[in-house]
Amino acid sequence: YGTWEKNGTSFTGFILLGFSDRHQLEQILFVVLLISYVFTLLGNTAIIALSYLDPRLHTPMYFFLSNLSFLDMCYTTSSIPQMLYNLRGADKTISYLGCAIQLYFVLALGGVECVLLAVMAYDRYAAVCKPLHYTVIMHPRLCGQLASVAWLSGFGNSLIMAPQTLMLPRCGHRRVDHFLCEMPALIGMACVDTMTLEALAFALAIFIILAPLILILVSYGYIARAVLRIKSAAGRKKAFNTCSSHLIVVSLFYGTIIYMYLQPANTYSQDQGKFLTLFYTIVTPSVNPLIYTLRNKDVKEAMKKVLGKGEAKVE
Repeated sequence: YGTWEKNGTSFTGFILLGFSDRHQLEQILFVVLLISYVFTLLGNTAIIALSYLDPRLHTPMYFFLSNLSFLDMCYTTSSIPQMLYNLRGADKTISYLGCAIQLYFVLALGGVECVLLAVMAYDRYAAVCKPLHYTVIMHPRLCGQLASVAWLSGFGNSLIMAPQTLMLPRCGHRRVDHFLCEMPALIGMACVDTMTLEALAFALAIFIILAPLILILVSYGYIARAVLRIKSAAGRKKAFNTCSSHLIVVSLFYGTIIYMYLQPANTYSQDQGKFLTLFYTIVTPSVNPLIYTLRNKDVKEAMKKVLGKGEAKVE
């Protein structure tokens, strides 16, 4: 893979250029990233803790929401600490092993989120369209199996794509025009024809991105039909509130992922790619807890109950 000198020693790895030509932007991004990362960790930890502490939240919906919160914490941790390190000073390097680990986990956890959002859509479909049979359909064993499928799908996809991407010949090129070791940017560095790898990536994306998206759209098609059949306005509002938070999260996440991974590498705009990556690695995981808490009466009540207990203990 070749080496170059770093502080007088031979170094094998990559240089993440990021926004190194815009120093002021990097300083702003460092502050925004740090605040977003802290908020993501605190918000998602709160949702996991509330789902565990409040018996009323021991339901399939909150089981999957806890999975999503844990996933978002892992997803941001796989990318943001390295980004913060590279943004804070002149050193933009990442070791080859560090790049490989980051690529594997960013790809894997992104895939998990695609499938998990589809699983959550099916859960909402069962809750709205089959309310009398909901507890029978979404029994704990099935919930565990569906969550396992999501996690195994994402990590299995990455196990195929990450090594293939890393093994591409780069003819000594080490400068990654990105602030992450992300697949489109690394494929774009290759000095050979990457059409075969891009075809493989697209084929796998059909199963990891498009198939879950189709399941989500079908689920929400049935949900919309069921909601329109509800005669009372209060009933329609309750059904809408049950699904609206998940639908917002799906729109935010899938909008950027589809643009990033379902287009040829030669049409890939680096600056657009960087800002879109910022969006789905920072904005989406940090706003998810906000979306679910602000629009969810059960979570708000659980929070009041837990905080109320804390205040009582202090007194």
